[in-house]
Amino acid sequence: MSMEVTVAVPFRQHGTDRLGEGEFVVALSLDREWFSPDQAKRLIDIAAGRGLVERDGGDLVAQFSPGSVEVPEGFTPDESILQSQSTFERLLGAIVADGVEKQEAVAGVNRLQRDLGVTIEAAAVLYARRRDIDIGGLAEEVRRGLVEG
Repeated sequence: MSMEVTVAVPFRQHGTDRLGEGEFVVALSLDREWFSPDQAKRLIDIAAGRGLVERDGGDLVAQFSPGSVEVPEGFTPDESILQSQSTFERLLGAIVADGVEKQEAVAGVNRLQRDLGVTIEAAAVLYARRRDIDIGGLAEEVRRGLVEG
């Protein structure tokens, strides 16, 4: 929930569902002072990985209705939303390290997630396995998370 609220704020601030990546980063880092610019860029990767935004050239297009997201008064995201995706980030890192372009990998994982109705981490494991990419113990970590979660 807080991820969707955090992502919605820059779109709401500009009254649109399409923003340049730079505008998005500025809204979160300089306007709101919630994250550093690097953290805001990382948030974009996480949001894209979760299917909340899609990249279109240099723009981000919201894949939900930002105007319908309720932003609680005084809302400030916790930096843990950047860390909560560490498993996905590590999976994406392994995929990219194997030679797949990051945007291509994220798009492929997003498609699998939508088509199969699974978590972003499970989709990333499947994406990597379909390409014979070594992801070490990350598949087991994702499995445990699904069983326990």
